[in-house]
Amino acid sequence: LRTATRGLAGKVPIVFVDSDGTEIPVEAAEGRSLLEVAHENDIELEGACDGSLACSTCHLILDAETFAKLPAPEEEELDMLDLAFDLQETSRLGCQVKVSPELSGMRCQLPEGSNNLMPPSK
Repeated sequence: LRTATRGLAGKVPIVFVDSDGTEIPVEAAEGRSLLEVAHENDIELEGACDGSLACSTCHLILDAETFAKLPAPEEEELDMLDLAFDLQETSRLGCQVKVSPELSGMRCQLPEGSNNLMPPSK
């Protein structure tokens, strides 16, 4: 595992699956977004807008069981997901999903690409 050892209070085991199928198990701190967890563990998830819900580059495809446990996405997230590369029925933005104990063991698939429509920073 890339961070703290399994079983520490406040840590939730989750698995990111890279676009090539490589599984990356991590221990995620409760309350962190999946985008933050990915960045803390050197996982290639862009997040061009820094989690401000202004792009779709932190798009993840969740396992069906996890997707069903989450509250429905807000309209703003759905609007951004419409722009996501390889949109699936269980797609969510990593910046909008917070880690909680109920998500223990979840699997997050990284899509094969992303659509970055953010203007370049000057």
